[in-house]
Parts: sequence; structure tokens; C-alpha cells
Amino acid sequence: MGHGVIRTLVAGGALAASAAALLAGCGGGGNSAATCGDAKKAYERYIGGVRAVSAADAAQWRQPTEQLAANLSGLADKASDDRLKSALKDQADKLRAAAGTVATGDVEQLNATLAAAPTALGTACG
Repeated sequence: MGHGVIRTLVAGGALAASAAALLAGCGGGGNSAATCGDAKKAYERYIGGVRAVSAADAAQWRQPTEQLAANLSGLADKASDDRLKSALKDQADKLRAAAGTVATGDVEQLNATLAAAPTALGTACG
């Protein structure tokens, strides 16, 4: 489990470092720019929150992961762009699923979801 948590921390760091990519090219019609900006902020809050959690206790990551999923789901409901709405909903669904497994110490699903987030949302925001 320890190595998985470390991989999650690395993936989380990579996510935080590339969170700015969520806004790259974001300027399409509707509310896409604002929604992408809000998604970026949600991920930044998440990364800041889980950094305060002990890497030895992955179960403590469940609540912040569920909160991020709820935030992204709310943004999906407000998104005017169908591609962005779909990407946010997909990320929220994956995070909800990962929250359940991370509570038992299995961080593999969370690793994959966090690693894919910048590309998935960056594409939708681009």
C-alpha cells in the first residue's frame, strides 16, 4: 500500500503542476472558461487538502475525494458545452468509484483517475 500512496502523491503533484493546462485554450462560447477555471480551482483545493493527510492512512483520502467528485458533478450540471459536461461527469464518476477503493487502502484507481485528469479536462477545455 505504501508505494501506491507514494504514486498517488506523485500523480497528485503532477496534477497540481499541470492544473494550469485545464485553462489552456479555454475561451469557447457559453460558460466554458469559467467552468474550466472552477474545475482547476477544485483540483487545487483537493491537492492542497490531501497533502495534509498522512500518506500512511489512505482511508483519510475518501472524504476529500468524494468532495472533489461532488464539486465536478456540480460543475458538469452547470456546463453549457456538451464535451466539457461529459468530461466533468466522467471525472466525477471515476473519482466516486476511486473514493470507495481508497478507503480500503487501494489507491490504484485513484492514481489512474488523477493521472488522466489533466489530459481529459485539458482536451475538453481546449
